[in-house]
Amino acid sequence: MPEPMIRPARSDEYDEVARVWMESWVSTGLEGASDSLLAKLRARVRMEIEKGWSLYVADDNGKLAAMLALHLPDCYLDQLFVAPEYQADGLGRQLLAFTRQHLPDEIWLRCVRENEKAWRWYEREGFAFEKEEVEPTNGRVMKYYRWRKSA
Repeated sequence: MPEPMIRPARSDEYDEVARVWMESWVSTGLEGASDSLLAKLRARVRMEIEKGWSLYVADDNGKLAAMLALHLPDCYLDQLFVAPEYQADGLGRQLLAFTRQHLPDEIWLRCVRENEKAWRWYEREGFAFEKEEVEPTNGRVMKYYRWRKSA
């Protein structure tokens, strides 16, 4: 079976991007699926696009398998979420390789401290822990990571 193709998201896909984001987030066990969460993510996708997100999707023959949001001027990997049925198949690594093509020298990111599966994966992928801080908008403790190209 061919791998999903990573490409820029289209504006008519933003609601589906939010659905993939919610399903992946819910798969962490940190929050339950709800109409209010989906509405919040739909609004956030549009707001972040206006603020400069470069939004990509992994397209599996017309089905969205993942979403990736980068803020290129800041070397920031903002969101990387893989739909539950595509997790553990290497798609996350494919998205990270894509990110390193666009941000070849340095990438920083943050993830929720309770999402141990995510931050351990980033550590295995060469990201170094830098600090923890409380995110004032949601009260969650965030772990900050940075990857730098080896000299």
